[in-house]
Amino acid sequence: MSKEEKILVANKVRRVGESDYDRLILRTHVVTEEDEILDVVSTYCKNFIKDEDDIIFLSEKMVACTQQRAIPMDSIKPRRLAKVLSHFVTKTSAGIGLGIPETMEMALQECGTPRILFAASASIVGKLFHKRGWFYIVAGEKARGIDGPCEYTLPPYNHYVVLLPESPDKVAREVAQKLKCKVAVIDANDLGINIIGVSDDTIEKELLCDILRDNPLGQEDECTPMGIIRKVG
Repeated sequence: MSKEEKILVANKVRRVGESDYDRLILRTHVVTEEDEILDVVSTYCKNFIKDEDDIIFLSEKMVACTQQRAIPMDSIKPRRLAKVLSHFVTKTSAGIGLGIPETMEMALQECGTPRILFAASASIVGKLFHKRGWFYIVAGEKARGIDGPCEYTLPPYNHYVVLLPESPDKVAREVAQKLKCKVAVIDANDLGINIIGVSDDTIEKELLCDILRDNPLGQEDECTPMGIIRKVG
């Protein structure tokens, strides 16, 4: 088996509107803070890029891990407020979110205590009107993007809290410049997808969400944190 055959896990074709899109799913090693994101993406993507209209899409978790934004659970010391607030968070099939003291503590650190308390208050009001999700709307993207440990997460990150990456647009631009194509950083799970960073304004975020709606990278232990989109018809 060639190197390219080991890296390319699948080509998951998806039709959006009147067009078909190849989605090349690429397997990597376990990316850590010891890695440089430019080197990682170049190593695994360079032989699959055909032209400047190809779009590399990167898992936000992989990018965050190279920025030392993956925090071991045992190094997080939740304050009492984090323990109290975490009990009121609704857990979903996509993960525990801020439903444990450690992830809530990181939300308090990332977003600030006043904002999280305001978000908690908004959540209470929302529930009175049978509206869900007001906490994350008020708390913002940084809170919404915090990933807690799950049993199906790739080790060692099943014992880590992972924050959103810093400056995702800048990361996307740097990768795009190196590989001469377009780049997006995505936050995806089985419930939805957010485009948190793009290399340039020509990338249509709404279209990209439709292309990736089924979360082709997966969210378990596939070790497939990146892929390439190519319009084929």
